[in-house]
Amino acid sequence: MSTGPEKIPRDDAWLDAVRFDAAGLVPVIAQDAVSGRILMFAWADRAALAETRAGGHAVYYSRSRGRLWRKGEESGHRQIVREIRLDCDADAVLYVVEQVGGIACHTGRASCFYRRLEHGTWKEVDPVLQEPDAIYGRSKSSASPVEGGGPGKNAAVVSERNSPSPPVGGRGQGEGGGK
Repeated sequence: MSTGPEKIPRDDAWLDAVRFDAAGLVPVIAQDAVSGRILMFAWADRAALAETRAGGHAVYYSRSRGRLWRKGEESGHRQIVREIRLDCDADAVLYVVEQVGGIACHTGRASCFYRRLEHGTWKEVDPVLQEPDAIYGRSKSSASPVEGGGPGKNAAVVSERNSPSPPVGGRGQGEGGGK
């Protein structure tokens, strides 16, 4: 027997556990769901985390752009988020992702962590899989986009049939959202 109206939990109540910094941001690491490899580091605000959970694709907060950054909005290299984890201090987040196209870094590499310290020198140890100019639709002689180029032009198609688990958004949709 109920003594009053039942409290329905807010859909975003899970965000209250996250300890954001003074700027309202939290560090986020993206990790490959299959290999366990660390792909990149970025920042997220409350809105980015909420959109990531709702849509199933990685969303970050770009400090340089001063706005939400939907991973792959320009390159087509989206991240399908399989899990969102919070560390023991609640001040860092992990996105476990399926990296569309196999490229997470704007340099055209699989991971942003492609340099290794060897004998006091940083050595590039991972190959460029695709030249950035080709990814972002720029000609080598110009930094401006090529006519007809644009977001998603170079996007790889990912079959979600072989995915280890559904996206965190739970919709099981293919590529979508963002630009």
